[in-house]
Amino acid sequence: MPLSARIRQAKDSYIESKPAISYERARLFTESHQQTEGQSIPIRRAKAFKHTCENLIVTIFEGELIVGATGEFRKCGILTPEFSWTWVDREMENFDKRVQDPYEMSDDQRAYVRQEIFPYWQGQSLEEAFLAQVDPAVARVAVDTGIIDNDSKWRQAVGEITPDYQHLFSLGFGGILKEVDQQLSQLQPTKRDDRKKREFYQSVQLTSQGIITLAHRYADKAQAMAQSEADETRQQELLTIASVCRRVPEHPPASFREALQFIWFVQLGGILSENPLALNPGRFDQYMYPYYQADIDAGVETDESILELIECYWLKLSEWVWTISANTAEFFAGYNQFQNLTVGGKKRDGSDATNPLSLLALKATAELQTHQPGLSVRLHQDAPKEFLDAVTELVSLGTGFPAIHNDQAGYQMLINAGYAPEDARDWNNCGCVVPHYTNTFEWTSAVNVNFTAALEYALNQGRSRLSGDMIGLQEKDPRDFSNYQEVEQAFFRQFDRLIEIAVEVSLLAQKLHTELVPRPFLSSLNKDCLASGQDLVDGGAKYNLGPVLTGIGLAVTANSLEAIKQLVFEDKVVDMATMIDALDKNWEGYEELREACKNVAKYGNDIDSVDGIARLIANHYYKTVHGYVDYYGHPFNTAFMG
Repeated sequence: MPLSARIRQAKDSYIESKPAISYERARLFTESHQQTEGQSIPIRRAKAFKHTCENLIVTIFEGELIVGATGEFRKCGILTPEFSWTWVDREMENFDKRVQDPYEMSDDQRAYVRQEIFPYWQGQSLEEAFLAQVDPAVARVAVDTGIIDNDSKWRQAVGEITPDYQHLFSLGFGGILKEVDQQLSQLQPTKRDDRKKREFYQSVQLTSQGIITLAHRYADKAQAMAQSEADETRQQELLTIASVCRRVPEHPPASFREALQFIWFVQLGGILSENPLALNPGRFDQYMYPYYQADIDAGVETDESILELIECYWLKLSEWVWTISANTAEFFAGYNQFQNLTVGGKKRDGSDATNPLSLLALKATAELQTHQPGLSVRLHQDAPKEFLDAVTELVSLGTGFPAIHNDQAGYQMLINAGYAPEDARDWNNCGCVVPHYTNTFEWTSAVNVNFTAALEYALNQGRSRLSGDMIGLQEKDPRDFSNYQEVEQAFFRQFDRLIEIAVEVSLLAQKLHTELVPRPFLSSLNKDCLASGQDLVDGGAKYNLGPVLTGIGLAVTANSLEAIKQLVFEDKVVDMATMIDALDKNWEGYEELREACKNVAKYGNDIDSVDGIARLIANHYYKTVHGYVDYYGHPFNTAFMG
């Protein structure tokens, strides 16, 4: 089915727009902080959010049915100087010239932020606090090196949450305000813990008032546009937008369109609050289905009109541009905000969860072919054939969607992490590939650990071949290794040191996030935070898991060790001195040896020798990482990428 005229026009406008930076959010956050000096950090952040909602430019693009934008541009990125600004100051002259993920930014914009915004934040940002407190020896390995990479956790917000939309739909933010009022009435100012809870609830009051105000401002904008709109059809659409925004997200939604506008306002609020990675729409086909079914049964909507609304929402998710440094863009290329939306799977009672909305989500992705949302499907052995066929058809288009996940594996991972069975069945995908649940706090991508760096240091006396710097631990000359076990032992010494550094920078980042950037708006999306009176950063979620250290290069490391083991110590094709000389010269003059290394057995082909090395490394990584405890007292977790 071809795109509707509305969606075709909107997509064309989206494609033709270049990603551009707006400083409006940064200006308003700065303006508010200048007015709240001396107040507590949670209250200051909440007031800044509310001030932004009250004053941010309100933009409704031509033909839109779902409204709300982070700034004045169609593809719009925002600045968050409270997290980091120095990298922006260094890099923004070349934003439009950088190879990976360029942004448009005018000379006037650059001059304004340098004169009016950045000076205020000097010495106050999360980034500066991290760099001031990190051990210099650790920084040499972990700051902008690609060896230990966690700059997205000290230059950026954490993100990595899934709003509890079923709970939010039952209350609306007006209901949250009533719940907060009730909680506040029960607190005693003479109790220490109650004082902190009072501060939390007051911050949630402010952010809830803010998001309601923002929606009402969009209602006013649509109403004003309708008055001057000559086209009767568009005029009625604008009046409907005004009516919808007047109701949601203040009140529970009463229709599919209202529910869709509700979840976009929540997404927009999350973006404005901290520009987060992996703010997941979650199980879209589950919490939206009752509204779909009611509107279809009442004849208010058809599958065609529902599909058009979904595609409007898909475009809104794609329009937001995640503003990141050039270094971070190398790891998270493609303006990918990792807004993961999951369909299919099982219900909380274990029955099949697939429904007509699951199919429409697949269809919207097939027709629109935008990079957001990151569509995931949960497949189990009883998944309907119609759903499987639709998944297969979408895969055949080559868009990279959907990501296909084993439903039972996701369930088992959460069971192993201590989740209740019904919560484990209700999992959604977070970020790239992490099974997740709504009422959870976890850094699912805390650090990327370069496994091959450990091998390089083992084979170069602790030095980097790229820079010549001593980055690893001191090792003896690798030419003196007399057997493979010595090579392996040297690798694991370096490996353990890299893991230790990854843990150290994670602990510091967690500490600073807790102290400097509490998350009142995102905490309000979590019913357990509201019940406990605790921010997400203070452990308010039902499930609090340790951060994930992601291993990079397991296969390359195993393959390299296998090449040394076989060619040097088993087949004795070459001695260790020659192998090291070849590495020092980047294989120049050693082309035959390089080919021999390429021809050695590779991981992933059911060959016991090299697979055994990979298994040894993976198990060692898992055991070592899980032996560490994070800032909140939870064991660290592991994942692998490549």
